[in-house]
Amino acid sequence: MFNKNKQMMAAAVLAALALPAMANNAGRVLQDGHEYMVITNYPNNLHVVDVATDEVYKSCDLPDQFGPGTPIVSPDGSRAYVLGNRYSTVYGIELDSCDMSFRAELSQAPGELARSMYSFAISADGKELYTVANPSQKNPDHYVVGDPRLQVYDTSAGIDAKPIRVFPAPRQSYLMQAAEDGSLYLAADNIYRVNVQTGEREIAIPVRDWEREGYGQPDVLYLWPKQQVSRDFSILYAAPKFTDETQNLDTAEFMFGFYNINLKTGETMTQDFAPFTEVYFTGARSPKDPEHMYAVLNRLTKYDIATQTLIDAQELDHTYYVLAFNHAGDKLYLAGTFNDISIHDPETLDKIGSIRLPGGDMSTTTPQIFIR
Repeated sequence: MFNKNKQMMAAAVLAALALPAMANNAGRVLQDGHEYMVITNYPNNLHVVDVATDEVYKSCDLPDQFGPGTPIVSPDGSRAYVLGNRYSTVYGIELDSCDMSFRAELSQAPGELARSMYSFAISADGKELYTVANPSQKNPDHYVVGDPRLQVYDTSAGIDAKPIRVFPAPRQSYLMQAAEDGSLYLAADNIYRVNVQTGEREIAIPVRDWEREGYGQPDVLYLWPKQQVSRDFSILYAAPKFTDETQNLDTAEFMFGFYNINLKTGETMTQDFAPFTEVYFTGARSPKDPEHMYAVLNRLTKYDIATQTLIDAQELDHTYYVLAFNHAGDKLYLAGTFNDISIHDPETLDKIGSIRLPGGDMSTTTPQIFIR
């Protein structure tokens, strides 16, 4: 037993030594006009990566417990908002100082447990934060599931922020992003356009309610609120495409596609891009050439959307959950799972570099690339 314990301790020490050390650089100020990436990982770290050098520029400690650690970045690039504390709290972290300047608890009553399933967003002017809270009341011998709420916060409210407006929200709400015109796009059973002043909503893109001729019901598994450099809000779907009027699933061709909302113009799109031959968790069109779709999970792939054909594929050394482009569209970053970010050439898909983050795995975090 003694030898076994020594072996376990030695393995733990070696594992710790294999991880990059956390640098004492919390006060390092970001440079205006420079391109950065924000990303988080265990045990409770927020990192800023210099996109020009592909090196960790600084690291911040996050409060409370990790999970999911999903960040979004304010429009001016000064603050990262992080969903943490086991999906129950949103923090605002000043990127220049690593100080916490905003904190919002989703629970609003004694005994209430409220969680957000990646559903939070910042307004285009940076003045308001939106999130859907899914509450349940903890009683001595049972739980009571409540109705989802869209909670609106003033981002200048400090570290004890309370909702300034609350509206009913649809069940199954997950991703959301705010548009330039002040509206909020919220993905649930459908993708809704929400008036954040009144709570009124209308269907922007039908999902459950789509009536697409020749297709069966679509399915969506997409948990990464990517702030794309192109200002697109994209979500992948899979759906059966029938071969005839019998709508026989045994003969249907299953297709991968994407829903898209241009947050600048409000233009929406529902578009197939490839036959469903393997599973992808996330995808994005190239900011340099939007006719190409890139997707990732166990492989990195590149598709021609117009012809719905595979252009190229790159085998990966392990799974990656999420991808992100830089603004120039000449670098593609793969993240999620472990503590390494893989960098690829979008033209060839070849790996051209990697970034190893101090700390542990990234879980379901989302890399956000922005210009300060």
